[in-house]
Amino acid sequence: MKNYKQETLCVQAGYRPKTGESRIPQICQSTTFFYGDTQNMADLFDLKAEGFFYSRLANPTVEALEKKIAALEGGVYGIGCASGMSAILLTVMTLCEAGDNVVCASEIYGGTYNLFSVTLPKFGVECRFFDANDPAEKIEALIDEKTKMIFAETIANPAIVVLDFDKLAKICKKHGVVFAVDNTLATPVLCRPVDYGTDIVIHSTTKYMDGHAAALGGMIVDGGTFKFKGNKRYPAFNTPDESYHGLVYGELPVAFGTKCRAQMMRDTGAIMSPQNAFITYLGSDTLALRMERTSKNAEEVALFLSKHPKIEWVRHPSLPDNPYRALAQKYLHGGAGGMMSFGVRGTAKECARFMEKLELITQETHVADVRSCVLHPASTTHRQLSEDQLRDAGISANLVRLSVGIENVKDIIADLEQALAVV
Repeated sequence: MKNYKQETLCVQAGYRPKTGESRIPQICQSTTFFYGDTQNMADLFDLKAEGFFYSRLANPTVEALEKKIAALEGGVYGIGCASGMSAILLTVMTLCEAGDNVVCASEIYGGTYNLFSVTLPKFGVECRFFDANDPAEKIEALIDEKTKMIFAETIANPAIVVLDFDKLAKICKKHGVVFAVDNTLATPVLCRPVDYGTDIVIHSTTKYMDGHAAALGGMIVDGGTFKFKGNKRYPAFNTPDESYHGLVYGELPVAFGTKCRAQMMRDTGAIMSPQNAFITYLGSDTLALRMERTSKNAEEVALFLSKHPKIEWVRHPSLPDNPYRALAQKYLHGGAGGMMSFGVRGTAKECARFMEKLELITQETHVADVRSCVLHPASTTHRQLSEDQLRDAGISANLVRLSVGIENVKDIIADLEQALAVV
């Protein structure tokens, strides 16, 4: 679309009806598509023509969401996945083969950490972790000729570390390595990683994109910025793919996105369902409004908690003494998001007592929707990590993760206050 602002793209991007057609994308709940022309169908299978032939690879409803999020992120191509985790996995599989490695910030979501540290090594892909605060030289020391990707989160879940894009982008450019970022907690409303040197942007659309905890999904956005052609680090992009009659992906206008869909989505079938794509498309219409409200609410909640005697510490980039405030002001625009973490004075049992006394705010394995919710990561989402790994990820035994919703902020604060009274 034209150079519309993010608020407009949230409402208008991704789908444009023709005369007499439905104003919003329809749910194309079909596994297959009819073609009367045999050659036309053959061209689809050879990637010589655009269209749909089987919903394991692409679907019209999913495509509408793909185009919307790609437009919001300033990318050239979107791929709707079954979940955020499958989006990360497909990204790695597209770039890596057995014997390769990825370099990753340790301050990431626990499920992603487990994927990188436990599951991927079973397939011959090594992950080398670094602290987000490490100097560039220390991170560069992890890179060798088999490194295919550097990965981090814009706002780390639940450590609430704001990514230093410039530092990692310079490293990636220097070594010719793909820079991939999970932008789930910031969303393109607050931050567009492509504008800061990122090549691939990943989302769990289950979170803010949907906004209502109603639809599971993930998204990969190819920024179209990385030059695979002739890059010796990526031979798979520069040698013929015999499963597509000798196609060389590095020579295509959209190299990564095409390879990801044509090979990995084809062979894994990890595509988003049409129903979930439809729900997420509708939810994303209000993304800009929700991010504005949740960010403002979070600022007030963080300030309240920072002054409470039963709270040991609070992590939210809006606070004046937060170590990532400067990075947030540099890379996040319009707010610092609704996610925060804080330490309840005492043990994990005190955290449990506090969370069980909450009435408005619910305890659940989720973040980033319209309702406020809490979780104790050390005993839930990150419980598979060792004590050393928890420490590296910035997760202490008394850490409570709070996702601030769009309720009236006075009600949110009142609920926190009455629950803290029992600690």
